[in-house]
This record gives sequence, structure tokens and C-alpha cells, in this order.
Amino acid sequence: MAENRYAVIHFTDGSSKRIEFPTQSDDLNVSDRLQKLVNNPSLLIEVEGSLMIIPMTSIKYILSYPSPNILPDSVIKGAVMID
Repeated sequence: MAENRYAVIHFTDGSSKRIEFPTQSDDLNVSDRLQKLVNNPSLLIEVEGSLMIIPMTSIKYILSYPSPNILPDSVIKGAVMID
């Protein structure tokens, strides 16, 4: 049974959207997928049969959980939010 993942997209206007989705690929492809995501001018999400296109310039940050088991070397691991 595939584990569901969650993301909260925080927008530059202060609003946010929470989405739930099934695991998209194995953790070995996470590095490649992240690189493609940050280099794409838009975030594309299939939501309930519709395609949502969000310009990356509208996104402040994305919180995605749970974190994949395998992360790119450039990721700071084990951080704790203190503010």
C-alpha cells in the first residue's frame, strides 16, 4: 500500500494550500525530481482530474512531509524549527 504524502504550499501573498497525494516515485529519484522542480517556471499538480499550474514566482516555500528517506547531498538534514 502506497504511503500518502502531504505538502503545504505557502504563497508570496501570505495564503497557503495543503495538498495530499500518493508517493510519486521511489526515493532514489528524489534528487532528480527536486532539481527539475526548482528549474521549472511553474509547479504542475493534477488535482481531482484538473491540472493546476502555479507560477514558481508566486510560491514563497513548500513544506513537504514526510521527508523522503534518501535526500540530495545539498539538503541540510536534522534541522529543528525554533522560530
